[in-house]
Amino acid sequence: VVTIATVMADGQPQAHPIWADIVDGKIRINTVVGRAKYNNMKERPKVTVLAVDPDDTFRWMEVRGTVSGESLVDGDEGIDKLSRDYVGTDYTDHRPENTRVNLYIEPTRIITNG
Repeated sequence: VVTIATVMADGQPQAHPIWADIVDGKIRINTVVGRAKYNNMKERPKVTVLAVDPDDTFRWMEVRGTVSGESLVDGDEGIDKLSRDYVGTDYTDHRPENTRVNLYIEPTRIITNG
């Protein structure tokens, strides 16, 4: 699990744990249209993704980047793939009222430790 940091309309940072993977050199995350992190990224596309090794917290990677694309077409497939990666099964909380979206983050700076 990684942490994504976005910026709220009032300038306050918002951090949220989220599943992620890499597609064509970009970080892919999946969320629901209308959630705070989605709205933040649409209005202010600069984000930071932080990954910390759970076995060695001094080993981490910070990726700063810009949201460079989104896809509504394969949003449900995206969350199913991430769920299989993280917990071994398809996502179990699909809701018809939720529109899932894949967002793609183009890295602009990577900082590592350990």
